[in-house]
Amino acid sequence: LAQMVAGLTIGKKKYAAVEDEMKELSLKASALRRQLTTLVQRDADSYERVREAYAMPREPEAAAAARQAAIQDALIFASEIPLETARAAAAVAELAARVAERGNTNAATDAAVAALMAEAACKGAAMNVRVNVASLDSSRADVGAQLASNARACIDAAAVHARLAEAAAERAMAST
Repeated sequence: LAQMVAGLTIGKKKYAAVEDEMKELSLKASALRRQLTTLVQRDADSYERVREAYAMPREPEAAAAARQAAIQDALIFASEIPLETARAAAAVAELAARVAERGNTNAATDAAVAALMAEAACKGAAMNVRVNVASLDSSRADVGAQLASNARACIDAAAVHARLAEAAAERAMAST
């Protein structure tokens, strides 16, 4: 949606002053869409890695230790992927807010919806980070806390940008 709104801005005489910015934002939106599409598969793969670790043998003792280490490594990996997703979603929210604020006012609500959807995606990804780090043992608790903290920062950033996009859409609707 953000890319669409940028596209609806490009080439319009009224928005000539922001045309270069909209072109740049359109390219960034396209790159983020590709990144997020890739992250969907990487997230599925990371879940498979967790599943395989839990399926490892529990006996003898050496196998149990290897299983536990594999589980911890897989949970961290399975937390890092949704954290990347949260970061990308927060970037989409920021981009959408910029498009809502400076792009074609006739489509500002579409840009706001993009920001709201990005905020929701960010929250969902952060929940995946939190559920995975909650299963880490005490030896990895510091790593888990850092991953969860980074996810929280992404949510906060996405929320700020979603509110800015909403405000821009409200201004655009009020001026029509």
